[in-house]
Amino acid sequence: MTEGGPFTGRLLPGEHIVWSGRPATGLLFTPRDAFLVPFSLLWCGFVIFWIIGVLASGGGPFALVGVAFLAFGLFFSAGRFALDATLRGNTTYALTDRRILISRTGPFSSFKALTLDRLPEAEISERSDGRGTVRFGQQQSLMGFGQPGLSIWTPALDPTPQFLAIADARKVFDLVQQAVGRDR
Repeated sequence: MTEGGPFTGRLLPGEHIVWSGRPATGLLFTPRDAFLVPFSLLWCGFVIFWIIGVLASGGGPFALVGVAFLAFGLFFSAGRFALDATLRGNTTYALTDRRILISRTGPFSSFKALTLDRLPEAEISERSDGRGTVRFGQQQSLMGFGQPGLSIWTPALDPTPQFLAIADARKVFDLVQQAVGRDR
């Protein structure tokens, strides 16, 4: 693998990249969307019905409240997918001989480094085409109580470190397990 790239200046002395990759681009559905998509569409439908009712009864100013709720619903119906795709497009992953590295540039930029000797449990979920997610720690609950911001709705903002929607997920998972085994 080529050393550095988006991780130039982030590698420790003597540290080498074993694997690097990027998440899938474009529209990404997760198992949570089986609940979230219908819920957000119902939300929008109810709000539209409510706005029409308010306007029909002459309660004009209350329609503005409905417009705010509609904007919220439209974001969760469609906008969150665009935000997630943008964030994934700015994300790069690396496994080194010492750490897990996750770098995101642009909006919500961040850098995470997990040392292999302190790595929490690793979990893999994969599709039949080999693409999948390697997660380092427990996935947050669907309700997301106590979790910050948009992470429940936007997989790329999930606070649990992960290699999201990567190609050859099983191969990467095995490389992580081998690296952890060497480190201990």
